[in-house]
Amino acid sequence: MSTNGIYDKQAEAYEAMISKQPDLAGVIYEKKPYEGLDVLDLGAGSGRLSMLLAGYVRSLICTDIAQPMLDILDSKLSEAYDFRNWTTVVADHRSLPIDSSSVDLIVSGWSISYLADSSHDDWRENLELVMTELQRVLRPGGTIVILETMGTGTETPNPPDFLTGYYEQLEHRYGFNHQWIRTDYVFETVEEALHNTGFFFGEELTDKIQANQWSTVPECAGIWWKHVSYHGLNGYVPLNLW
Repeated sequence: MSTNGIYDKQAEAYEAMISKQPDLAGVIYEKKPYEGLDVLDLGAGSGRLSMLLAGYVRSLICTDIAQPMLDILDSKLSEAYDFRNWTTVVADHRSLPIDSSSVDLIVSGWSISYLADSSHDDWRENLELVMTELQRVLRPGGTIVILETMGTGTETPNPPDFLTGYYEQLEHRYGFNHQWIRTDYVFETVEEALHNTGFFFGEELTDKIQANQWSTVPECAGIWWKHVSYHGLNGYVPLNLW
């Protein structure tokens, strides 16, 4: 099953897995205090980041390509809050049905990578389209915070080869700052770790879990952030936008 198939057909299993990772509210807040802001959660999935933000922001747009993931997000937020300041939108990152200059903060967790990994011949073009859209919807002075994998089953950064070009582009073409953190999955037992990760990561990880008897599965994540001026993500004004 493809990863997109997992998000469509195994959304509940994915939600159960990521629920075992740490709260990332402080990581985002450190880059941009978000109280009272209009926020876009790009590739929001089942609401890992939206759940942290909804109680503090003025408005929240949650986009994803998979409706089943957004259904879980909507249910979780509706249960957690007695108000509604969010909307859900099925959308491709490269063409967002969102007004220009309408958000102050964009967060994206483990999502842009699916368009920007080197298995796609057009990954650079995909990334340029995504970055152009993010610049379009962001207000001048706004901030973008992107989280992506730096390796699962590893205690220090070891990103997949097919993502290193994307990460280099973020830093060297688009001018993002970068750091890494640990985002370990904390399960109660080795058996729970095996059951909750194998469907997504496959045998390479489950073999490691079995060999090391891990109930806590190590993972590293990268954080890329950029405070965007009027002149955009890479210092120039795209002629097709401005």
